[in-house]
Amino acid sequence: MVLAATLALRRRVGRLRSSSLIPAAMCGFLLAVSTPLTGCQSEHHDGLTVVKLQADWYPQPEHGGFYTALNKGYYKAEGLDVQILPSSPFANSDALVARGVSQFGMNSSDHVLEAIANANEPLLALGATMQHDPQGIMVHAESPVQTWSDIDGRTIAVRPGSTWWEFIVKKFHLDHVHEIPATYSVAAFLHDPNYIQQGFVTSEPYFAERAGAHTRMLLNRDAGFDPYRVFFTSREYAAAHPDIVAKFTRASIRGWKEYMQDPRETNALLLKLNPALNADWEQFSWRKLHEGNFITGDPAKGEAVGQFDPARWQQMYEQLVALHMIKRPIDPKSAYSTAFNQ
Repeated sequence: MVLAATLALRRRVGRLRSSSLIPAAMCGFLLAVSTPLTGCQSEHHDGLTVVKLQADWYPQPEHGGFYTALNKGYYKAEGLDVQILPSSPFANSDALVARGVSQFGMNSSDHVLEAIANANEPLLALGATMQHDPQGIMVHAESPVQTWSDIDGRTIAVRPGSTWWEFIVKKFHLDHVHEIPATYSVAAFLHDPNYIQQGFVTSEPYFAERAGAHTRMLLNRDAGFDPYRVFFTSREYAAAHPDIVAKFTRASIRGWKEYMQDPRETNALLLKLNPALNADWEQFSWRKLHEGNFITGDPAKGEAVGQFDPARWQQMYEQLVALHMIKRPIDPKSAYSTAFNQ
């Protein structure tokens, strides 16, 4: 998949060089998958401060707010020249940010807590790209699996060692579940009515349903494991450049608010950046994000685009401790800041 996407992107580079948005993202993607390409060096343009955002996947609606901020000029208005570097399954955004290769990165709040406690990575979460986790397990619509407890005694395709899965196994006492490695494909799902696999509500159900299978999702957030999806920097960079961090955070949250109101212009850009996307899948993903309030959260609960609730960080930390995922105790308040996203 990585090779195919890389080759497709290479073919598009020549046709898309006229856009100032495209080359930086293309170069970042190709660098992330270790395919050298000249002309990707950071530069200062027209007095703007160049910073890099290391994404956690290829360009997609789950990144739409950042691309909106870029495309609408919100970063430029803050004096920033932001380069969004698409990722691959093999990129390590923690290390890239911690070592200053990129100034900002994307991941989840549970991952940030584990990286700080277990790898001593000096990360600092700045804002939430998603208020709720869109991940869970996918089953066929007619499956007898209606609850998480119903998985016990069955086989599930899951990424080994996933923290969320460890939580599910422990909470629902899945002592007899059989795990097989996730393949990031729905091929086996389509041929087996009893197949169960992990997935994102924005992705795997689309491909399964397009192939004729009716699906249901059991979401992690409904089971009680609900990390934020976050963007972060290093503590050192935040201390040395609080003004830049504040500008990036402010423009990014503005982009996310705009994207959830009107995604059309950004989605057109994402289609150019990611040849694996198609308009139908893109609309499906955005609609799921919108309908599930994954980005905006529930205003009745005080949730809002980009914002953190300290109580949720504390709860997530306690869940990780109970799962023995935290090797060295830390103060969860040290993992995030609300100072930059007021």
